[in-house]
Amino acid sequence: MNAETLLGQEPLIRLSLFLTVLMVMAAWEWWAPRRALTVGKAWRWANNAGVVALDTLLVRLLFPAGAVAMGAWVEGQGWGLLGWLGLPVWVTVLLAVVALDGVIWAQHWAFHKVPLLWRLHRMHHADPDIDVTTGLRFHPLEILLSMGIKLVAILVLGAPALAVLLFEVLLNGTSLFNHANVRLPAGLDRWLRLVVVTPDMHRVHHSWHRDETDSNFGFNLPWWDRLFGTYRAQPRDGHRGMTIGLHAFRDPRWLRLDRMLLQPWSREAEEGKGHPTPD
Repeated sequence: MNAETLLGQEPLIRLSLFLTVLMVMAAWEWWAPRRALTVGKAWRWANNAGVVALDTLLVRLLFPAGAVAMGAWVEGQGWGLLGWLGLPVWVTVLLAVVALDGVIWAQHWAFHKVPLLWRLHRMHHADPDIDVTTGLRFHPLEILLSMGIKLVAILVLGAPALAVLLFEVLLNGTSLFNHANVRLPAGLDRWLRLVVVTPDMHRVHHSWHRDETDSNFGFNLPWWDRLFGTYRAQPRDGHRGMTIGLHAFRDPRWLRLDRMLLQPWSREAEEGKGHPTPD
C-alpha cells in the first residue's frame, strides 16, 4: 500500500479499529471487572467523552494533515535518520515503530517530572477510577503538545507513512487495553507483559502513591520501564485495595468537563501541586 492510498484510508482504518477495541474492552469490563468503580460510569463516561470530542476537534483544526501525512512527506523527501540508512522497508518500519514508542515513553516521563507539564498531565491521573475511557482522558493542551512532539520525531527519524499509521493504531489500541478495568489470569498477565503493557501493569501507574505514579510509563511496549529502572510489578496495596487518582482531586466536581479543563490553573496547583500523596 503506497503513501497516497494510506492517506486516503487512514480515517476509516483508525476509526474502525478504535471503535472495535473500545467496544470489546467495554464489554470485557462489564463481563469481568477487575475493581469495583467508585463513581457512576455514566457520569464519568459522558465527561470523558466530552474531552475526547474536544481533543479530536482541536487536533483536526490545528493539524489537519496529521501524523501519517507527515510520514508520507518525509518518506517522499527521503529525509530523516532511517531514510538515510537505506534499510529494507520492513526493517525501517519496525525500527520506526519502536523508536516512536520510545519517544512517547520519554515524553510521558517528562510530563511527570516537569512541573508545568505535570499540571496538564495530571488531569489524566485525577480520574478516581480507571477504565477504558481513562485511556482517552487527556487535557487538550497536552494532546496538542504531544502531536507537535510526534511530528518532530517523525521528521527527525524519517518514519514512513506505514510505520506512523501502525504506531498510531497500536498506541490507541493499547491505551484502551491497558487502561481497561479488566481481569486477566495471573499467569497470562505475567507472560503478556513481556511484550505489551497489560492492565495490571499500567494500573500501578494510576496509584495515588507518588512512587507508584512515577513508574510504568509505557503505553505500548513494556521494555522502556525495565531498561530505565521505572518498572514496578504490583501496587503495594493490591489491585483491589489500591486508591486510584490524586489526593487533591477527590471531590466529584472535578469530574465535570469544565472543571477538568480548568484543572491546570486551579488553587490545588499551588497547594501540593495536585500530586499523589507523598511517601
